[in-house]
Amino acid sequence: MTTPTMAVKVLRASRTRRPAISWTISLVVLAVITLAAVFAPLIAPYNPDHIDFTAIYASPSTAHWLGADALGRDTLSRLIFGARTALIGPFIVVIASTAVGILLGLFAAWRGGWIDAVLGRVFDVLFAFPSLLIAIMAVALFGKGLLAPVIAMSIAYAPFVARLTRSLVLAERSRPYVAAYRVQGFSGGWIALRRVLPNVAPIVGAQSTLNFGYVLAELAGLSFLGLGVQAPTADWGAMINEAQAGIVGGHFLPAIVPAVAVVIVVVAVNIVGEELSDRIGGASAA
Repeated sequence: MTTPTMAVKVLRASRTRRPAISWTISLVVLAVITLAAVFAPLIAPYNPDHIDFTAIYASPSTAHWLGADALGRDTLSRLIFGARTALIGPFIVVIASTAVGILLGLFAAWRGGWIDAVLGRVFDVLFAFPSLLIAIMAVALFGKGLLAPVIAMSIAYAPFVARLTRSLVLAERSRPYVAAYRVQGFSGGWIALRRVLPNVAPIVGAQSTLNFGYVLAELAGLSFLGLGVQAPTADWGAMINEAQAGIVGGHFLPAIVPAVAVVIVVVAVNIVGEELSDRIGGASAA
């Protein structure tokens, strides 16, 4: 007979296994999609731009595993090649916004005074504008494509990273090791860059991972609106846009496939980001 104590242990073990399982599955999914994007020319069954009028809206078969679109282009091939633009844009935004945000947050917290106040007001102004709106404004000024939205979103997401970095650095400044380095004669800049920054960077990086999914969804939305990646380049958002006409005729698969891909990647990234934050936060607390 199972005792209450054993039942509690089993319940706790099952709860700890669930995050581990979802974390592992998410990592595998992201790894597979990333490898598919990198080796797209080798694994895609067709050229993503190859038009075959005999395969217009073809159903899934051995020739076209996920069917074909309105021009007879293989949906699977376009999905694989579309992963390149779908992933590279958010990757650049996360790297750029994290780098700029960490430096600005570190500078604001370490120097304090009027510098901190001015940067805080600048961040507040940027917070007032949604990142998607900033990206649309950039497209209106500089034209359609991937470059303008990526730069705009990098600027829009940097204040979020900077605000988090500032709060972490302010907490680090009061720790004994900072005072010990000051007593030994080390400069403030050396302490901030060589000792404080390495302590806060992992936490900020883990939190910034969550931004990847948000940026991916927003860039896909821009492409869906016709403001991002332009046809005939394969892109998940553009594929949904191109498939709109077919939905009226009952051809849902060309739109559902890239939409599901976006959802899967966003969910997987969120799971990985939250698990990283929990693990790094727990290690820091310990």
